[in-house]
Amino acid sequence: MGNTFGYFFRIKFFVYIHLYLFLLACTASCQKWDGVIVTRADYQSLRAMQRELIDLRGVLRSWNDSGYGVCSGGWVGIKCVKGQVIAIQLPWRGLGGRISEKIGQLQALRKISLHDNVLTGNVPSSLGLLPNLRGVYLFNNRLSGSIPPSIGNCPVLQTLDVSNNSLTGTIPPSLANSTRLFRLNLSFNSLTGSIPDSLTKPSSLTILALQNNSLNGYIPDSWGRSQNRSYKLQFLTLDHNLISGKIPVTLGKLSLLQEVSLSHNKISGTIPDELGSLSNLQKLDLSNNAMNGSFPTSFSNLSSLVSLDLQNNQFTGPIPASVGNISGINQLDLGHNDFTGEIPDSLVGLVNLTSFNVSYNNLSGAVPTKLSKEFNSSAFVGNLQLCGYSSSNPCPSPPPMILPSTKKAPKHHHHKLSTKDIILIASGCLLVVLLLLCCIMLFCLMKKKAAPKQNNDKATSRTVSGKAEKAVPATHSQVESEMGGKLVHFNGPFVFTADDLLCATAEIMGKSSFGTAYKAILEDGNQVAVKRLREKTTKGQKEFETEAALLGNIRHSNLLALRAYYLGPKGEKLLVFDYMPQGSLASFLHARGPETVVDWPTRMSIAIGVARGLNYLHNKENIIHGNLTSSNILLDEQTNAHIADFGLSRLMTSAGSSSVIATAGTLGYRAPELSKLKNASTKTDIYSLGVIILELLTGKPPGVINNMDLPQWVASIVKEEWTNQVFDLEIMKDAQTVGDELLNTLKLALHCVDPSPSARPEVQQVLQQLEEIKPELVTGSAADESKVAPKSE
Repeated sequence: MGNTFGYFFRIKFFVYIHLYLFLLACTASCQKWDGVIVTRADYQSLRAMQRELIDLRGVLRSWNDSGYGVCSGGWVGIKCVKGQVIAIQLPWRGLGGRISEKIGQLQALRKISLHDNVLTGNVPSSLGLLPNLRGVYLFNNRLSGSIPPSIGNCPVLQTLDVSNNSLTGTIPPSLANSTRLFRLNLSFNSLTGSIPDSLTKPSSLTILALQNNSLNGYIPDSWGRSQNRSYKLQFLTLDHNLISGKIPVTLGKLSLLQEVSLSHNKISGTIPDELGSLSNLQKLDLSNNAMNGSFPTSFSNLSSLVSLDLQNNQFTGPIPASVGNISGINQLDLGHNDFTGEIPDSLVGLVNLTSFNVSYNNLSGAVPTKLSKEFNSSAFVGNLQLCGYSSSNPCPSPPPMILPSTKKAPKHHHHKLSTKDIILIASGCLLVVLLLLCCIMLFCLMKKKAAPKQNNDKATSRTVSGKAEKAVPATHSQVESEMGGKLVHFNGPFVFTADDLLCATAEIMGKSSFGTAYKAILEDGNQVAVKRLREKTTKGQKEFETEAALLGNIRHSNLLALRAYYLGPKGEKLLVFDYMPQGSLASFLHARGPETVVDWPTRMSIAIGVARGLNYLHNKENIIHGNLTSSNILLDEQTNAHIADFGLSRLMTSAGSSSVIATAGTLGYRAPELSKLKNASTKTDIYSLGVIILELLTGKPPGVINNMDLPQWVASIVKEEWTNQVFDLEIMKDAQTVGDELLNTLKLALHCVDPSPSARPEVQQVLQQLEEIKPELVTGSAADESKVAPKSE
């Protein structure tokens, strides 16, 4: 028995010894706290960084000596995967000091975000040792020295943003070695030298921002040289440098370019005709250079152009009448050049024009009346032969008409004209006047027939201010693979990478049958709304991409635009939309404080906006919403309505779509016939629209009231002739002035929620009646836009 006990004791002792030795070995290579392990190399790197940073606000107090919680959220700004640091995110923390070269030990690091601090010293060259580095965000600091060429060794680098620092030296050509480089922003530094030709090679490059430096030399002329790659460049900003030479013709090959800014340089020569092929170009700024030549006629092809600034150059020749064909342009500055001839009458047709300047040229003739009324005299001064733009500069009256003279009588004949002679002379004068009027009318008629026709339905859409804007078809402007995932961009105000999206700060806004909605703040501060779809209810990838591409092309001022989608390697699907700061109509009406008042014009404006958006869906896109609720109507800063979640059923399986329709019933928006038919229609959408209008009128959510849904409750009150008790007290304050409007809108809403689908109006009829009830909310462009002819069945 004693021998047996001793035997087991020796075995137990042997096991403990080996376990102890194993733990010693583990401690030598890693730190373990509370079940979370971080590699010793990463721990030492972070501690070295802490020593070289100046923590002015005590932000790094959690970076304790023991390393407790490095990878469990205890160390602020640190993110880990499997014990390795993948991200350092400490923007806007008031950090000073330097970035340690020891950062190169963080071999798994993907992202370093230290922007908007007061960091000094150099950009660490050891960043080039990080094989997984994708994003470097060091903008808005006080960094100095040159940009390390070693950063070009990072094979998967997507974003390098060191703008607004004090960097010097030249741009390393090696930065273009990364085949995934997406955003390169070196602006607002003191960089010198020329722009490397290598920067024209990365086909993934979307944003190249080098403005406000001291760069010289020429703009590279090797853009888009590869025939086997699709170039993604959308934003090229090189303004406020010392760049000379000509604009390269190869810029015309970058078909996705949206903005070109080359102002405040020393660029000379003419504008290449090839730029006229940039159909997506929205902003062109060539001002304050030494360019010459005439205005390219190819510019009339720039259908998406919004802003055209050519001031302070040496351009000559006339302003082409074809500029009037760029219907979406809102800013045109041709001042301080040598343009000659008259201002074309075609410019009067630019209905979006809000800023116009042709001052200090050699223009002549009369300013078109409409332009002289809309813009003050400063837009036309400095043209000595130009007239009619101010009361102090009227155009001269036309010379008096000289009638054909009759044969003069000899001077010695002084007899008076007979009555017959007077009648003949008067008849002749009248005949001449009539002939002249006929000529004028014939000329005007021919000119009108020769004028190019405009298709307002296709060319314009209403902005939030009521003015028309160019409706640019959305394009697949960016396709990016990321760790097996895929990000597809559509036309929008900003671009981002998959890494930007996945690493964005996010908060849940709500959940629905389609999935979960998030508010995401990207690294550059832009806000977007992201909807993560339920994976089990969405279609397969091929069908999903086809349908998403169709949805991404829909643009209307009262519809929430789909800006991008992301397909993850494990099947996750994300949709990216514009973020609406005022949230949903449901929260706007039912979750506001007592101090917030929603007046009747605001409610009616929302109703009209929803009707316009639904009218566009039904008659222009042939889309049935199927789940129209006040929670799916989002409001922007000006409280304009944007319908969300339209067309999403096309991305879902049939079972997923059915569950969405079923959910709509629990919220009180479901038309009665859906309990049997199971299929949504335009008339079920009209029912939902009627419920929403009743919400606006009553201020009540569409739940059960006294064992009745909202339409039933309203109908019962009206039946008892207690109609005034239906309306929200807030809008009843002005009942004396808007009483008829309230009653007419109530009648229309009850028409929309009629139990019989055939008795309900079409959306175009609803919109027309709403606009007739409140005509002051209807602008000319909006009215034209709303009158969309229904598609034939």
